[in-house]
Amino acid sequence: MYNLISFLGIFILMAVAWSLSTNRKVVNWRVVGWGVGLQLLFALFIFVIPAGSKTFMVINDAVVKVLDSATAGTKFVFGRLALAPGERNEMGEESLGFNLAFQALPTVIFFASLMGVLYYVGIMPWLIRIFSKTFTKLMRISGAESLSTAANIFVGVESATVIRPFLEKMTKSELCTILTGGMATIASSVMALYVFILQREFPTIAGHLVSASILGAPAAIVMSKLLVPEAEKPKTLGVDVHPHYDRESTLMEAVINGADAGFKLVIGIVTLLLALIGLVALLDLLMTGAGGWLNQAVGWSVDWSLKGLLGYLFYPFTLVIGVPPADAAAVARLIGERAIVTEVKAYQDLAAALAAHSITDPRSAVIATYALCGFAHVPSVAIFVGGTAALAPSRTKDLAKIGFRAFAAATLACLMIAAVAGTFYTGGSILLGK
Repeated sequence: MYNLISFLGIFILMAVAWSLSTNRKVVNWRVVGWGVGLQLLFALFIFVIPAGSKTFMVINDAVVKVLDSATAGTKFVFGRLALAPGERNEMGEESLGFNLAFQALPTVIFFASLMGVLYYVGIMPWLIRIFSKTFTKLMRISGAESLSTAANIFVGVESATVIRPFLEKMTKSELCTILTGGMATIASSVMALYVFILQREFPTIAGHLVSASILGAPAAIVMSKLLVPEAEKPKTLGVDVHPHYDRESTLMEAVINGADAGFKLVIGIVTLLLALIGLVALLDLLMTGAGGWLNQAVGWSVDWSLKGLLGYLFYPFTLVIGVPPADAAAVARLIGERAIVTEVKAYQDLAAALAAHSITDPRSAVIATYALCGFAHVPSVAIFVGGTAALAPSRTKDLAKIGFRAFAAATLACLMIAAVAGTFYTGGSILLGK
């Protein structure tokens, strides 16, 4: 029954996006049809077809082994602090418990450097072009927005640089797709962070995050084109666009530049977490204080924290995407938390909820993993709008206008891929490590 609910949820979410559209009369239904079709075909291959499930497990195991390599440098630099819970080092020292700063965040630097190497040897541009050609040919959208969305499967805000020559003359709909694609997917460099956080409670998390990032690209295009349909003629419509990037002169330079970019990303993550979690805690203090007085006066039992209020907002959506009612409130709170204090904190709390068995159904864990897999939070609006505007200053006004619309599209896209995963979920699947 829940699989059918998830399937119907895909279309309910699209109906929500269409109801918020800037122009309901000019929606390109070819884009919508192929976008949904690509997601369903990919999920069918991964979740149902044995060869696809085996491929999924190979990818999961590969990511885990690479992650193990990433921790070698962390353990050398930070020693005992870098040991994951339950681990011992060569000297017999035990782990001091989970530590985000010394165990998880340093892996971002390693993966960013690895991405730099893959760009240098030509593997990453080749992969991006495969996805880009697929989106351009099947959905008949512009080559530039296809390329940017495809790049977002592997990288983050820097994806806009691959289409830098085209940004100044892109339509508003194209700009919305670029921003949505950035917020509806995750970068490979930070995926390792989420794997590290969740792997103990969810052994096959790596494969699911790879799957979610791939599904997120067509989902972002669908939701973006429903919210801001194309009413103009893009300059690169149907044109195969090549990635624009500056290739380093040597492999070592690629390693150094990648590591440097990863370090800056870690600093950015830490800065956001320090500021936002503190500000949200202060706001919660004020809201729960006033709300507690109101609860006593009126006899309510409302959770007035920001996460609690957003949980109420997202509760119907969690039911729509197929989360069992017993876990719907907890998952809704996590999605609401992601919208404000980033997916890093939300994934940490998901891991804690799984460890404490406050989320009991494996189905809920899988759907929550997909729903949280994206940069769809308020800080990203500033990051992606600001980053893209820096590359195309003349479009700053347009980018600012569509920033929060793209945020809404990205949030719906993340919910959409969760519904797609829920459609094909089976309790005995090897995708759960069984």
